[in-house]
Amino acid sequence: MKSSLLSQSVKFFILNTIYSVKKVKDSLLKMRKLKVDAFEKVNAPIKLGTVFLKNRIILSTMTRCRAVCNQPNEHMAEYYKQRSGAGLIITEGTSPSPNGLGYSRIPGIYTKKQINAWENTTSGVHKDGSKIFVKLMHTGRLSHSLNMPEGSQIIAPSAVKATGKIWTDYRQMQDFPMPKEMTLEDIRHTKIEYVTAARNALKVGFDGVELNAANGYLLEQFLSPYSNIRNDIYGGSIENRCRFVIEVLTAISEEIGQGKTGIRLSPYGIAGDMKHYPEIDATYQYLSEQLNNLEISFLHIVDHLAMGEPMVPMALMKQIRNNFKNTIILSGGYDIERAENDIKCGLADLVAFGRPFINNPNIVEKLKNSWPLSQDLKIKLFYTAAKIEYTKYPV
Repeated sequence: MKSSLLSQSVKFFILNTIYSVKKVKDSLLKMRKLKVDAFEKVNAPIKLGTVFLKNRIILSTMTRCRAVCNQPNEHMAEYYKQRSGAGLIITEGTSPSPNGLGYSRIPGIYTKKQINAWENTTSGVHKDGSKIFVKLMHTGRLSHSLNMPEGSQIIAPSAVKATGKIWTDYRQMQDFPMPKEMTLEDIRHTKIEYVTAARNALKVGFDGVELNAANGYLLEQFLSPYSNIRNDIYGGSIENRCRFVIEVLTAISEEIGQGKTGIRLSPYGIAGDMKHYPEIDATYQYLSEQLNNLEISFLHIVDHLAMGEPMVPMALMKQIRNNFKNTIILSGGYDIERAENDIKCGLADLVAFGRPFINNPNIVEKLKNSWPLSQDLKIKLFYTAAKIEYTKYPV
C-alpha cells in the first residue's frame, strides 16, 4: 500500500515538475517572442540613399574627445569597429577646417595626415558589414583659442558671445570668447571647406556625410535670430537665416551625391546657448521643405528630452515628417520598444542610439538575444583622453 502511494506520489511529482517546467518554458518563449517582435522592424535591412544597411539601428554621433592633437588614431578605429553591429555608424563631430576646432581633442579631416588616418576606421567598420558616415561639425562661436591651432580664428554669423564656459586642456574651464562676425568672403571660404572635407571623406572610405546643423554649432547659429543678427542676405527673415545651411548642403550633395548626404537638426535644443524664439516652428517647417526639395538621403532629428532639455512638440515632428519624403532618423533617449513603435507607425525610418552604445559595444547582439544591458556607465570619463572607459568595455 505504502509502495503504491509512494509510486503515485512520485508520478504526481514528476508530472507536476514536467508541467511546471513546460509552463516556465512557455512563459520564456512568450517573453522571447515579445522581444523578437519588438526587434522585428528595427532589425530589418533598409536602403539609405545609395547604401544598404543590415539593420535600422544607428550608432549616434557622440563627442568622445580621444583625438589627441586633433588626429584620428588607432583607439578611435578600435572603438568604432567594436560597435559595427549597427547598420550605420555616424562618427563624432569632425571639423572641416582649423577654424572649426572648438573642443579639446576633436578630430579633423582637412590635413593629409588626418585624412589618411581615417582609413583605419572605415576599413575596420566595413569588415563587419556596417556602413559609416562622417559628421562634419564646425563649432563656430563654441570654441576657444587654446583649443585651436595658430593662425585659426573663432568665427560666427554675428559677433554674439555665447554664455557659459568651455574646457581647455591648458587652462581648464574658460569663458566662451567673443567671435568674429563672418564676412561674405568668410562664408564663401567656409562653404568650400565643407565641400573639400566631404570629398576627403569619400576618398578614405566613408559611405557618406552627415552635416551637423544641431546642438548650437555654426550652422544652427545661422538659424537662430539670437545668434544671427545680420542684416544682409544671411540674416533677418527665416529664408535668409536658413540660406547658409541650404547652400552648404547643396554644395556637398552636388560634390558627393544626394544619396550620400544627410543633415542633423535639433529643434527646441538649448545646447550651446540656443534660446527659443517665436519663429522656431516656422523655421524648421520651412527648412524641412527646402531639404526635401534637395532630395538628400536623410534628415536626422535629435530630441534631448532625456537629457533634461525641452521636448520637440509632436505636432512639429509630424509636420517635418510630412514635409520630408526621404529617410527620417530619430534619436534621443530611445529604448528598443519605443524605436520599434516609432518605425512601425511611420514617424521614423531608422533610430539612433547614443549612450547605451558606450558601455554596450555589442548592443545589437544583446538586443537580438534579450541579454541584459550593462548599466556601468562612468559619465565623468566620457571626454577624457584615456583609453579606459572607451574601448575597454566588455564585448
